[in-house]
Amino acid sequence: MKKKNSNTPQISNERNPEIKKMEKTLGFLRNKRKRSELARDLMDAKREDKKKRRMKRKKLEEELGDKAPPKQVPNTLDNTREPDVTFIKEDDDEIFEDIEADEFTSYFNRETTPKTLITTNQGIDYKIAEHFCKTELAYLIPNSSYYKRRNYHLKEIIQYCKNRDFTDIIVINEDNKQINGLLLIHLPDGPTALFKLSSIKYKKDIQFKAGSTDAMPELILNNFDTRLGTTIGRMIAALFPHDPNFKGRRVITFHNQRDFVFVRQHRYTFDSNEKVRIQEIGPRFTLKLRSLQHGTFDSKYGEFEWIRKKELTTSRRVFFL
Repeated sequence: MKKKNSNTPQISNERNPEIKKMEKTLGFLRNKRKRSELARDLMDAKREDKKKRRMKRKKLEEELGDKAPPKQVPNTLDNTREPDVTFIKEDDDEIFEDIEADEFTSYFNRETTPKTLITTNQGIDYKIAEHFCKTELAYLIPNSSYYKRRNYHLKEIIQYCKNRDFTDIIVINEDNKQINGLLLIHLPDGPTALFKLSSIKYKKDIQFKAGSTDAMPELILNNFDTRLGTTIGRMIAALFPHDPNFKGRRVITFHNQRDFVFVRQHRYTFDSNEKVRIQEIGPRFTLKLRSLQHGTFDSKYGEFEWIRKKELTTSRRVFFL
């Protein structure tokens, strides 16, 4: 174990004793008004103390230059996650051979062009999901078409799509006036992924949004590190065309953090040769994987590769993607 150099000045992380005293007093106050006032003063004191320590650290770094102590990295749920045996390593040739022979090989070999059918669940009364599909999702995913569900069963829709060279089906679920689910079926042989859909924000509700563009987007997939995460990442990638139009400066991001997949769409602008800024287009929403099924959708005889269960989450630091 390396020993710290005693000659190098260190920034103390100990908080102001007055803050500790205020925190202790707060637990014993019964008067609601005084407790609220003390809590407000405590927040202000913490903010001021944090600012002083930050300024002191910045001043020390300027004085010492390269000899300054390294920046401290706070412990988070992300960097303290429990190790997963399914993490993909760069030298694991066997896993890469399996990946190259999966259901998405034809897409990554440029043998197929993505073509997506978007529809909703049956029995929609309030047309919220239909509006989301038409105005938001069909714009987000290139070469996609919205079809009204009517009274067709999902197996009939799957067969219809196979006969017309569709590569994917997306089914948006609406329940009690709320959109709460997304079913993604890859054709012709699966797999099928079910996501919880939440935190939707439409293009019209985004402040200072960029103008819409039909340019083929660039795609960014972040933190799909496990075997399951790689399957989901490749499944998402197979929805988008192979060749983005870089002149359109349109980029779509699927960012996985703690098994929540945050979906964002931006345009970027170069202010100079060194500076670039991004402007959100929308829509934005969040996905959380509920299950992954082999083959196309089959609620009765389907074989599941993975299902989210409570007993699998043994700790807050256990993640699967």
